[in-house]
Amino acid sequence: MTNSKRRSGLTVASALLGGVLVLSACSGSEEAVGSDGGGNDSSQTQVDEAAAQKTSEAQIEITPKDGSTNASINNSATVTVSEGTLTEVTMTTADGTAVEGEISADGTSWKPSAQLERSTRYKIAVSAEDSEGLEAHENASFTTVSPDNSFIGTFTPDDGTTVGVGMPVSITFDKAISNQADVQKGITVSTSSGQEVVCHWFNANRMDCRPDEYWQEGATVTLKLALDGVEGAEGVYGVQQKTVSFTIGRNQVTYVDAQTKQMKVTQDGKVVKTIPISAGSPENKTYEGQMVISEKFKETRMNGATVGFTDDDGEGEYDIKDVPHAMRLTTSGTFVHGNYWAADSIFGSVNTSHGCVGLNDTKGADDPETEGAWFYDNSIIGDVVVVQNTGDKTVAPDNGLNGWNMSWEQWKAGSAV
Repeated sequence: MTNSKRRSGLTVASALLGGVLVLSACSGSEEAVGSDGGGNDSSQTQVDEAAAQKTSEAQIEITPKDGSTNASINNSATVTVSEGTLTEVTMTTADGTAVEGEISADGTSWKPSAQLERSTRYKIAVSAEDSEGLEAHENASFTTVSPDNSFIGTFTPDDGTTVGVGMPVSITFDKAISNQADVQKGITVSTSSGQEVVCHWFNANRMDCRPDEYWQEGATVTLKLALDGVEGAEGVYGVQQKTVSFTIGRNQVTYVDAQTKQMKVTQDGKVVKTIPISAGSPENKTYEGQMVISEKFKETRMNGATVGFTDDDGEGEYDIKDVPHAMRLTTSGTFVHGNYWAADSIFGSVNTSHGCVGLNDTKGADDPETEGAWFYDNSIIGDVVVVQNTGDKTVAPDNGLNGWNMSWEQWKAGSAV
């Protein structure tokens, strides 16, 4: 009888370690401890207390919880401990690849050293000890959000760049965003100049942000993406958590007049250079409006077939493989570029292009004395080119980075917040 009672007493002590008195399926006896004259309540209490003292007081917590899916690639895999310090944290992918991480200086937390991968299963094993050196252990596994269940935004301009006064922050999402207000609330654009910045949705995949007037010269603009876990559409969550900044350069705005066939380059409102140009022909007028330089190419190929200029055989009306000093103004194919194939006499006198603004240049883009080379060398991404008196319609605000062609009231009306 005494052995039976001892086995039953140890079972109770083991159950107490979990903090709750439970029935054990393998106790070997149904007798209650101390329920007859053969037991000793005082002795059993001492046994229970001794067993409890052997349990570590360290409390380990792993985020996310074991078995989680659609976990964040930024904020998951955090490990913390209370009433103790971490001694070892091991994190691996399902195939055993180790994930680098670091325990904090005070030993109470751990996190990965880099962003996690999407659609990946991770395992974490943690050891800690309390002030008495007693060890505690915890394990968890989780799967990060998949590409199908997440969205990202590709943004321009890039971090650390210097851009012109017309450069908007433009974000293109890889999934259609239906919860536009929630996503917009997770995006902040601010400027050291103090200008109010408002974001405008052109469609479900694109949002641009700008102030009322052009950015102030020398200002620093900061874009903060706090989209991790934000639901952009049903079952589709953001994964970005990023801050970038860029600088506004000198205030350069260029005015192209298709009637006078002259281009005036201004800085801080003063004309610094006048250049003869050839704009779109009467059959292929150049768009009017405020356009922003979005790309620069020292040389590039221009094929009419890519922008709808084809002959009866379906071939491009032109195919020039080495157009010099090309600067994009619209997504649809409007450029300011050098022109070496036309006679020098057309510049300043005749509009002959298919819609671009042409400047005198040389083949090979290797003569720095040409007008095409000068304008290329003195322009940066984000500079504004205002095209006037072509007789064509104003460029669509979303055809390139050209939201300046909307009034401030129209622009603010496209905000979701």
